[in-house]
Amino acid sequence: MGNPLKNVLACVLGFVVGGAVNMGLIILGPSIIPPPAGVDVNDAESLAAGMHLFEARHFVFPFLAHALGTLAGAFVAYLVAGSYQLRIALVIGVLFLAGGITAATLIPAPKVFVALDLVVAYLPMAWLGALLGNVVAPQKPSSQS
Repeated sequence: MGNPLKNVLACVLGFVVGGAVNMGLIILGPSIIPPPAGVDVNDAESLAAGMHLFEARHFVFPFLAHALGTLAGAFVAYLVAGSYQLRIALVIGVLFLAGGITAATLIPAPKVFVALDLVVAYLPMAWLGALLGNVVAPQKPSSQS
């Protein structure tokens, strides 16, 4: 069955690593693709007031942050988990999806971006993280759960 503490550690590390990747990309994004003039992406009111000025390119880094953060978190969780690796990787995806849903309700964004983000950036990336984890450290048939 594996060590339950190792599985808890996998969840915690997956969440921390995924969050770090997410925040790193969110912080990096505006330096590569500057926001529209006069919009402060760190101020919710400024963001809401200037959202109509955003172009598709301004949503690239938020999407990458969500997708790659989830992918990295699920990958790490899969590698650290003692058992139930796929399930634990998907738990990371669900946690990040919950965060994405919360952000979608708090931060105004085009519905197309929100839909793409919620459908593609979380659970599919968690599954892909588990697949990559299995390539790096294949499970033994007796330990698959």
